[in-house]
Amino acid sequence: MPPETIIEVSGVSGQRGPADHKRRQEILQAADEHFRLYGYRKTTLADIAKSIHLSTPYIYKFFDSKQAIGEAMCWHCLGAVLAHLEGSLSETNSPVERLRRVFIGLERISWQLFNEQKKIYELVSASFEEHWESVGRFQDGIVEVTRKVVIQGRESGEFERKTPLEETSRAIARMTELFYHPSFVRQASKSQEDEALAVANVAIRSLTA
Repeated sequence: MPPETIIEVSGVSGQRGPADHKRRQEILQAADEHFRLYGYRKTTLADIAKSIHLSTPYIYKFFDSKQAIGEAMCWHCLGAVLAHLEGSLSETNSPVERLRRVFIGLERISWQLFNEQKKIYELVSASFEEHWESVGRFQDGIVEVTRKVVIQGRESGEFERKTPLEETSRAIARMTELFYHPSFVRQASKSQEDEALAVANVAIRSLTA
């Protein structure tokens, strides 16, 4: 991660002190480096503090636990996934194609993260296993992205209108978990892009029937 990258912590639990304090960013940058080298589980607050010449108690001025730092780093990662997904959807006006991109995009990003950034994926896995708030925030984001696509499809007349919007949006969002949830990604021995496309097409047929 480039040193100038700002890790956004607003809305992330476990934060203390001024949100814009430069020490907070120094701690997060140090945590990012340790997590990438050694993994979240093997990194301690003492490791992070020592690397930037601080005492462990000083860390508590900004974070109430190692998990709070993990939450910030995890949301930095998951928030980037949502931003990437929304960017991909903005490249087409077709609600059908956008829904396909939701499934395929989540699968591609998750598989790439699993294969190319093992230590960061360990952090994301921990967040799912321990039900961190960052995961709920991410999943709410997937529901919101899906809801917007469904609304667009209904307004254009391409998607059915009988099923309640919230029920439809949450059901489709839940289907996408097959392609980004760590418990499923770890079980896959190869990319699941074909399967993601197949499930997306089933969802689309249910909306256009």
